[in-house]
Amino acid sequence: MTLDKSAIRNAATVIVLRNRFEDPHVLMGQRGSTAAFMPNKFVFPGGAVDPDDAVIPLASPVPEVCRARLAEDADSSLIHAMSAAAIRELWEETGLVLGRPGDWTGDVPGDWKTFAATGHVPAAHPLQFVFRAITPPGRPRRFDARFFLVDADEVASDLDDFSAACDELSHLQWIALPKVREFDLPFITEVVLAEVAARAHDREPPKSVPFFRNNEEESLFLRLGGVGPMTGRKHG
Repeated sequence: MTLDKSAIRNAATVIVLRNRFEDPHVLMGQRGSTAAFMPNKFVFPGGAVDPDDAVIPLASPVPEVCRARLAEDADSSLIHAMSAAAIRELWEETGLVLGRPGDWTGDVPGDWKTFAATGHVPAAHPLQFVFRAITPPGRPRRFDARFFLVDADEVASDLDDFSAACDELSHLQWIALPKVREFDLPFITEVVLAEVAARAHDREPPKSVPFFRNNEEESLFLRLGGVGPMTGRKHG
């Protein structure tokens, strides 16, 4: 099947925050110079949802308030797949495990075999939904990306061991929040980082989530779960 490059694909991005109360750092890596989407930019780990993500067993779901925000202006059946995609992308691109010790039953889909081999089942309860953005028209790839904040204390593996990572991101490193803007960042990453900085000392998931929605007619900055004129709502 040929991928429609103009289609907007659902995607999950993971922002891992380390030492959030003493000296907050975020995990980022650099995309390759030949990448079709955001070449050379420093980004958070993440990527498109795969079909198998919808059937992956989860040891725990995302927090209820996050489920409510994820369901706004979206198909609620995507919540499970989006959660699994975030965990898979974090594993593939950094080698970090977000899960609980446990054994898998039945056949394990190809993209999940190496994760299952670590002896963990993916756990989504540490995922805090903090931002949503749709790539503007005219870009070589377009994504409807949900950004999830994760406290590094929830990671089940060595935070400094990236040996299991694929080669999609290079120069993986923990970057101090005040230093991040010294790197070559996409615009939307800078916007998300401002939200992360504001939430660095708050362990609870947000009750409202910024939504940067771009379509062919207009660009809107909304809030999912907000109140007043900036509230994100379904549009027919």
